[in-house]
Amino acid sequence: MIQLKNVSKRYGDLTALHPLDMAIQQSRATALIGPSGCGKSTLLRIMLGLITPTTGEVWFKEQRLSQENVRTARLAMGYVIQDGGLFPHLTAEENVTLMARHLKMPLEQQQTRLQELCDLTDFPRPALARYPAELSGGQRQRVGLMRALMLDPEVLLLDEPLGALDPMTRSQLQTDLKAIFQKLQKTVVLVTHDMAEAAYFADTIVLMREGIIVQQGSLEDLRDRPVDPFARAFLMAQRREVEF
Repeated sequence: MIQLKNVSKRYGDLTALHPLDMAIQQSRATALIGPSGCGKSTLLRIMLGLITPTTGEVWFKEQRLSQENVRTARLAMGYVIQDGGLFPHLTAEENVTLMARHLKMPLEQQQTRLQELCDLTDFPRPALARYPAELSGGQRQRVGLMRALMLDPEVLLLDEPLGALDPMTRSQLQTDLKAIFQKLQKTVVLVTHDMAEAAYFADTIVLMREGIIVQQGSLEDLRDRPVDPFARAFLMAQRREVEF
C-alpha cells in the first residue's frame, strides 16, 4: 500500500531520518515505536505527504507521490492526532464533515455517513452539536477518528492518538479501536511510545532510534530474536507492560 525508498529527512545540519526503506502492507496494522525524537512522527507525516523527504521516494498504491498527485493521495488517507486535533470554533459535526463539505458531498450522503460513524465509534449523535471544549477527552478522540474516516479512506494514519487520555479512557478506546480496525480491515499505521499498545494493535512493529529503523517484526521477533542491544533494552524498559 505504501512504500518508502531511500527516504531521509534533514533540517539543516540535523538529520531527523537517515535513509531507509519500508513497505506498509495492505489491510495490515503497523506500529512505529521508539523513544521521543526518534523520527517516528516525521516518518508518518512523510507517508501522508505533509513533509517532503530530503532524499528518496514515497509510493502510494504503486504511484510515486509528487506535488501533482499528493492532494489526491491524501484524500485516500485518514489522519488522527493526539486529542483529535479538532478545530475549537467548529462543532463536532462541523469538524467531522469538514472535508466532505469542502468537496461538496451531498447533504443527505453526509448525514448517512455521520450516522454510520456514530454507530461505528459508539458516539452519541446529539453530542455532535457540541464544541470540542464541551466534550471529554475520549469523545474528542472519537470525533477525530470519525473525521479521519468520513471519506472512507483506504489508509488510516494515527499519531499517538491515545497519548493524552487517562488510563481508563485509554484502555476502553484501545478495545474499541481494535474492534474498529478488525471490522474495517483498513491499512493502519500507528505511532506510539508504548510497546504494549503496539503489540495489542499491530501485526508488525517497527522499532526506531535516532532516525533509523533498528528492527521490525512481531513482538516475538523483538523479544526472542533482537538484532541489536537497543531492541532488548527498549523492551526490557517496558517489561511491566508487556507479557513475556
